[in-house]
Amino acid sequence: MVAAGVRTAFTYGTRAAPAELLVAEARDAGVRAVALPGDLADPRAPAALLAAAAEALGPVDVLIANAAYSVQQEYTEVDAETWDRTMAVNLRAPFLLAQRALPGMTERGFGRVLFMSSVAGFTGGIVGPQYAASKAGLHGLVHFLAARVAARGVTVNALAPALIEDTEMLPATARPGALPVGRFGRPEEVADLAMAVLRNGYLTN
Repeated sequence: MVAAGVRTAFTYGTRAAPAELLVAEARDAGVRAVALPGDLADPRAPAALLAAAAEALGPVDVLIANAAYSVQQEYTEVDAETWDRTMAVNLRAPFLLAQRALPGMTERGFGRVLFMSSVAGFTGGIVGPQYAASKAGLHGLVHFLAARVAARGVTVNALAPALIEDTEMLPATARPGALPVGRFGRPEEVADLAMAVLRNGYLTN
């Protein structure tokens, strides 16, 4: 986003340093940016984050719901607390963010919403049932929202990467040989596709 010159609010849960580093990089590139803290397991956080972003940088025209909670467990080990937090961060928060952001986008006649999903939403994956279910839910959310805002210049999409290296989301049991290309994906490859989706006003749902 910064390379495209887009004013950006980077949000974080507990890790302020990486977010502040991104802000510094953006400012060095001449792009306005802020880092905003928020626990997306809290149902009040999405509205607060969007309000803070709008106050600092102006109306929100692009929403990338990229936060995720992931605990690798066997299905027999998943307790209610882990299930609920996974759903809160991975599914409820993206909905609440989109619910708050979309009306302004439709009023202005332009908007992009991109949910970061996972191939686990289609295959079940290897993290756990709570993670797979939360990501599958994102796709139902995309189908519902996209059809309701497309005519107003707003697109709603999801990306569902497989196993991406150099991220803290890579499961400990992941093996690159299980992938058709024989290697893990790279963060920059996901970013490249995300930018292609965000630039495309015809691609939705």
